[in-house]
Amino acid sequence: MKTLSVQPNLAEQVRDAILAEIESGALKAGERVIQEQVAAALGVSRQPVQQALLLLRNQGVLREAPGRGLIVAALDPDEVEHMYAMRAVIEGLAARRAAETNAERAARQGPALIEAGRKAVASGSVPKLVAADMRFHELIYALSGNPLVAPAMAAHWSATQRVMGEVLLRDEAPRDIWDQHEAMLDAIMRGDGDEAEALARRHITQAGDYMVARLRREAAA
Repeated sequence: MKTLSVQPNLAEQVRDAILAEIESGALKAGERVIQEQVAAALGVSRQPVQQALLLLRNQGVLREAPGRGLIVAALDPDEVEHMYAMRAVIEGLAARRAAETNAERAARQGPALIEAGRKAVASGSVPKLVAADMRFHELIYALSGNPLVAPAMAAHWSATQRVMGEVLLRDEAPRDIWDQHEAMLDAIMRGDGDEAEALARRHITQAGDYMVARLRREAAA
C-alpha cells in the first residue's frame, strides 16, 4: 500500500486502498483486517481507517470476525446475482436518459474513456481494469442528468469492484467488454435511447451471468 496524503476524504481513500488490496488478491476471503496494520501501511491515523472499515462492513465487503475485529467477507453468488439484476435496470435507465439529454457531451468525453479501457485490458492490471470500467459507467450516470442514479449505484460499486477483482484474478475478462462499452457509447452519441437502454441492460446482464457462473464454479471446486 502507498502512503496517502491527508485530505478531507481520507476515509474514502483508505476504503479504496483496502478494496484494491482485496481486488488484487493480497487480502483474501476470511483474512483478518487489522486497523493498526492498515494505518501503519498507509501512513495515516487510526480514525480514517476506523471510518473506512465501518464503510466496508456496512457495504458487506467486511464482516465481524469470531471474537473480535473484521475479516474479508466471502462472496455469495446469489447476492451477486441479485445485485447485477438491480444494476441492469438502473444502468438501462441511465443510458437511455444519457442518449436523450447528453449526446453531445458523450461524444466529447466518451471516446477517451474507451481508449483508456482498451489500454487497461492490454496492461493486464486488475486494478486498472476495474478503475477503467468504473470511470466509464460513472460517466453514463453523469450524462443521465438524474442526480439519484450515482448515489443509488454507489451502494453497489464496492461489491462490484470486489466481484470483478476476484473473477479477473482467476480468469480472463470477457473479451468483448470494451466493444460493448463502445456500442453503448455510440448509441448514446446518436441519441438513440431505446438502443442505449437495451445495450446497457444486456451488457450488465451478461457481465452478471459471467461473474456469477465463475464464482459458482470456484465455490464448487
